[in-house]
Amino acid sequence: MPNGREEVWRFTPLTRLRGILDGESSDAHLDWDTSVPAGITISEISSAQARELGELPPNERPAALAIANAGSAVLVEVPAEFSSEDPLVLRLSGDSVEKLVWGQLLFRVGAHANVTIVITHSGSARYCATTSFLVGDGAQVRILTLQDWNDDAVHLGRDAIRVGRAASVRHTAISFGGDLVRMHANVCYDGPGGEAELYGLYFADEGQHLEHRLFADHNAPRTRSNVEYKGALQGDGAHTVWIGNVLIRKVAEGIDTYESNRNLVLTDGCRADSVPNLEIETGEIEGAGHASATARFDDEQLFYLTSRGISEKEAQRLVVHGFFNDLIRKVGIPSIEEKLLETVEAELAKNVLKDG
Repeated sequence: MPNGREEVWRFTPLTRLRGILDGESSDAHLDWDTSVPAGITISEISSAQARELGELPPNERPAALAIANAGSAVLVEVPAEFSSEDPLVLRLSGDSVEKLVWGQLLFRVGAHANVTIVITHSGSARYCATTSFLVGDGAQVRILTLQDWNDDAVHLGRDAIRVGRAASVRHTAISFGGDLVRMHANVCYDGPGGEAELYGLYFADEGQHLEHRLFADHNAPRTRSNVEYKGALQGDGAHTVWIGNVLIRKVAEGIDTYESNRNLVLTDGCRADSVPNLEIETGEIEGAGHASATARFDDEQLFYLTSRGISEKEAQRLVVHGFFNDLIRKVGIPSIEEKLLETVEAELAKNVLKDG
């Protein structure tokens, strides 16, 4: 059982996990609503069957507990050569934090498929889940997870992705709601030529803890990863954590990787922790680097805007929207992009743009 002194837990307030790490059994479920393009199938299988089908093994206690306690797994299969302009959408919602909910999902994407997967979380819940994405050779996959919980929710989640040969994956994790949200995104490769883009956006309010952890495991040659996460914080006790780990193994010659995290602190009383880590076992690579920055509003930017007749609050609003805009536009789904812009505006109205 973690005690908070371990490196992987030292930023997480364990007392706010409300017993998730105890591994209590529960048969509670979230409500599901789906939009499924023709050709994609969703079924229920046992946890043992999920392992047989290639589910990626857990990397820490929450994922292991989810597999042990979920009872069954949801299998989503996208056939080879599949292509659709319509996204696969899974809407998960809860109505109470009283019962703990365990989740286990497995996505199998066939070779040369082209698919967009959207998973949204809302309502109130204590939710611990692990999700595996097995991406076939030459496939193009876009994954978006949105954590837009009520203020009392606790969510521990892991998205583990295996990228096939010459396949490309874009994974975007967005966190706005919840009391405590801790998300993992892990990537490994099934062969040369795989590409992974890992994007993230988060906005923490008073008392919120939003934590995102990344691990790009370059275990095959001529693979690529690009990580870009941005966050904003406002209100007393708002806390964000970003941990970016990249491992370049000895066999991974010719790889290219870069990771960056930028945080914008909007008010006093906030804390942003940002830790990029890069481990290199071979010098035969195309490139590797990382960057991390945490800052307040740029006085020169604000002065430039206010000197042109824009009010200070409107100038701050424009700066925050500009900070997030490039990542939001990478989502590629207009309806979700508009929702995200509206959510950023609503977040600003709680504090920075609040009257008085």
